[in-house]
Amino acid sequence: MSAPALVDTRTPNEAHFFPGEDHPWELVIGLEVHAQVTSEAKLFSGSSTGFGAEQNSHVSLVDAAMPGMLPVINEHCVRQAVKTGLGLNAQINKKSAFDRKNYFYPDLPQGYQISQLYHPIVGEGVVQVQVGPDKKGDFESVEIGVERLHLEQDAGKSMHDQHPTMSYVDLNRSGVALMEIVSKPDIRSIDEAKAYVTKLRSILRYLGTCDGNMDQGSMRADVNVSVRKPGGEFGTRCEIKNVNSIRFMGQAIDYEARRQIDILEEGGKIDQETRLFDPVKGETRSMRSKEEAHDYRYFPDPDLLPLEFDDAYVETIRAELPELPDEKRARFQANGLSEYDASILVADKAVGDYYEQVAEGRDAKLAANWTINDLLGALNKAGTDLADSPVSAAQLGGIIDLIKADTISGKIAKDVFEIIWNEGGDPAKIVEDRGMAQVTDTGAIEAAVDEIIAANPEKVAQAKEKPAMLGWFVGQVMKATGGKANPKAVNDLLRAKIGE
Repeated sequence: MSAPALVDTRTPNEAHFFPGEDHPWELVIGLEVHAQVTSEAKLFSGSSTGFGAEQNSHVSLVDAAMPGMLPVINEHCVRQAVKTGLGLNAQINKKSAFDRKNYFYPDLPQGYQISQLYHPIVGEGVVQVQVGPDKKGDFESVEIGVERLHLEQDAGKSMHDQHPTMSYVDLNRSGVALMEIVSKPDIRSIDEAKAYVTKLRSILRYLGTCDGNMDQGSMRADVNVSVRKPGGEFGTRCEIKNVNSIRFMGQAIDYEARRQIDILEEGGKIDQETRLFDPVKGETRSMRSKEEAHDYRYFPDPDLLPLEFDDAYVETIRAELPELPDEKRARFQANGLSEYDASILVADKAVGDYYEQVAEGRDAKLAANWTINDLLGALNKAGTDLADSPVSAAQLGGIIDLIKADTISGKIAKDVFEIIWNEGGDPAKIVEDRGMAQVTDTGAIEAAVDEIIAANPEKVAQAKEKPAMLGWFVGQVMKATGGKANPKAVNDLLRAKIGE
């Protein structure tokens, strides 16, 4: 659509470089993210936006461009765009207008796209992204500028593999409202690009303005890539169209950057063009020469009046804003979580909400450890989403309560988690019915300690010289008690009998 404005806002020492034969190359990336507005109706008609319906079942007379049919703006989509702009700390333009972008669209019956070129609804904003973590668990904070956000209608879908000589067209998406969010060319690495799209998707989901489901096409990106010598003039950019996966985006940028560097180092020049990424081959290929705005013959849409609203309208929407990821992360860190833990928990709104239910009235750090390491680890291993988790927040909280009450040890807690994951049930009842409560009777624990000490005099002598050997004794006592002995009681007794 519209390309990011070529204004350099970052200094070379902030850049990440690609290797070159003689000198490194700097990567410059701008992103145009197309986010489908969460709305039950399309931008200019009342047709449904439901995903997965039978082909051409969500098409009104307006969508089909029948003679005499006029577009009528969906006010809910306007509110969603304004809300998104506020969430991006962006300028809200109280007067905006729609334009016609003329181009051959086989899957857009009217033959042009209604968009906003000259007067977008949202102006400049900023997205703060956390790049990392690195090997130390630290993040680098990077500010990515937003050039604009404008509303436009989506095209339908052409299918070229359904018939040997014809293409089929599904118009269900035709007219669906999109927000095109255009970044400034501030992105200097693949990791920054991935972090930006991840953060943008997170903000949209928190706001409820886009579901961010890239696999369903409701969020996708056009990626503008160029290379230059550090601090030099901007290079010629190529646009990679319709990338619908963050992982594929990283692969596409890597391939395209190396392709351009190879051409330049061989004395060639980069042709400005639009390219496609082939995820099977892992490479980009030429699609067409890159068009500019004048190629589309934009002009104001005569069927739509300019959008105008006042400060009161904007402030009403601002009052509806939820707590956003940066605010939630700061609150979690203020409650004692590390930047790493807080960043993991706020990246997905559902995960953050789940964690807060687990942590309510409990140890925040312990709740974070169990949510991140055990729950998310198990979900990742099973290849499932949080929405399908067999362990509820209440059940995980119940396990933590048993740990804090010294009813079970951390080791036994993992066994309880496994049982709930596979069978369900109440944690306390599972522990009681299966006799999993840890032994707190110091007499019984002392007897096991004495027996292990008596049977291993040589290791006792070693432990007196090397206190780290106490860990071996702890393991033996836990083994002898079926893992039920209170670990703290075991450690205290061993220190008293063997010494530090």
